[in-house]
Amino acid sequence: MGGSRLKIAVLTSSRADYGIYLPLLHLMQTDPGIELSIIAFGSHLKEQFGNTIHQIKNDGFYIEAAIDNLKFGDTPKDISLNYGHTAVLFADFWAKHKYDYVLCLGDRYEMAAAVNAGIPFGITFAHLHAGETSEGAIDNIYRDQITLASKLHFVSIESFKRRIEDLTRIKGSAFYSGAIGLENIKAIDLMSVEEFKAKWDLDFSIKTMLVTVHPETINPELNQQNVEALKVALTILLKKMQVLITMPNADTLGSLYREMFKELKSQHDQNLYLVENLGTQGYFSAMKLSSILFGNTSSGIIEAASFGKYVINIGNRQKGRAHGENVIHVPFKSEQLVAKTEAYFNQTYSGPNRYQNEGGIDLIIHTLKEKLNGL
Repeated sequence: MGGSRLKIAVLTSSRADYGIYLPLLHLMQTDPGIELSIIAFGSHLKEQFGNTIHQIKNDGFYIEAAIDNLKFGDTPKDISLNYGHTAVLFADFWAKHKYDYVLCLGDRYEMAAAVNAGIPFGITFAHLHAGETSEGAIDNIYRDQITLASKLHFVSIESFKRRIEDLTRIKGSAFYSGAIGLENIKAIDLMSVEEFKAKWDLDFSIKTMLVTVHPETINPELNQQNVEALKVALTILLKKMQVLITMPNADTLGSLYREMFKELKSQHDQNLYLVENLGTQGYFSAMKLSSILFGNTSSGIIEAASFGKYVINIGNRQKGRAHGENVIHVPFKSEQLVAKTEAYFNQTYSGPNRYQNEGGIDLIIHTLKEKLNGL
């Protein structure tokens, strides 16, 4: 099917998974034995999320298909409708396209819908960041769906291989690659304080907290009170520090958080910055330059330790996720959020990053080539 070159497609549905893929994409693009295509969908194609498909194009990658699947909003019913609409669109796509491998990553609902639509077509999926657990989000279910639909699995921590075997009842399909997005830290030229100010008009010589908060999806009815507690905490912290907020992704009731952040911006314009999408270089630069990370994003769990940063991890979204000692768990309680943030603000973490594995990207490419005829 792939001739003398491996025909590999990569599914990317958001700025988050694209940033993780990026080091692997660069290596595959320069490999003479690989024909690489990008299938972009999800929030990549939405103006309210920054039209991040342009970032993929600007990075020089070939986008074979741009699938506009997010037709509805962010209520629970809308998410379910988006899931079904995504499956319909990808059923048509898989009927017309064949690859040696299709790479998929993580736990987003739209990623699960795209992958599940490919099951009847016998698509050979390879799942990155498989086997992880995040008990506080429905994404935990979607991740396991993707794992069950995939024939190869690449895990960020060695022990996750066992969980893959327990799920699939198949031995030898899981490989330890580490968190490959960490390679961005070495590969990307991160910005200085002066360069960041010139591009984003934010001065990191002022001590700054980097905030990324997404909705809780296990108990979506709690999001309104979570937003209120978060607003109180941020209002207090904004009197003491500069805050950079990257906006939430396309999750259930994400608009609640967006609206609250915009309201705060109108009240604290001088020291609150809202950015839809910093891009991989900008986001990692912000992590490097910030004084603390605050939120419930996987980047706090996985990447922050490599920058020597403490993380105030809020609520249950990342519950059960393997993490380092730099991650401080705090409920959506305003007083506790303020107290813990002040305690760890501008402190340096000097421990290891348990997700680091040198050579993980080479392992993925070697495994894809080696296993092609054995699946």
